[in-house]
Amino acid sequence: MNDLFNLLKGIAPTLATAVAGPLGGAAVSALASKFGVSDSVESVAKAIAGDPQAAQKLAEMELEYYKIEQNNLTERLKADMGSDSWLSKNIRPMVLIFLLLAYTGFAIASMFDYETRGNYVELLGNWGMVVMSFYFGGRTMEKITEKVKK
Repeated sequence: MNDLFNLLKGIAPTLATAVAGPLGGAAVSALASKFGVSDSVESVAKAIAGDPQAAQKLAEMELEYYKIEQNNLTERLKADMGSDSWLSKNIRPMVLIFLLLAYTGFAIASMFDYETRGNYVELLGNWGMVVMSFYFGGRTMEKITEKVKK
């Protein structure tokens, strides 16, 4: 398994993560079908190592996986917005507001020399960046996609 993981991590990191994760068997099967070998880790690793076009095939699989992932995300967001539940429609803004308020609370506490643990502040900052990137960056990408389609 380590040989296959090491081969994939430089060329196709998403596939490497899939192989090492809980769905590793399904990922190995998909790779085996792409390279035309049996469903064993060893045969897939040998096929990738011996194929001069392996990087191109893996890049195609990586792109296909990304498209499926983005489509599933879009469908989930559409389902959330089409729901009658107030919470499902507002969970993202509420999480963003909570993170900003918590981060602000830590900043205010540090101004008054209250001891705050830097790990929590750093963690909240990282979560805030992820949520803001998704929330604002995702909407920006939607607008760009709409303009490109026109």
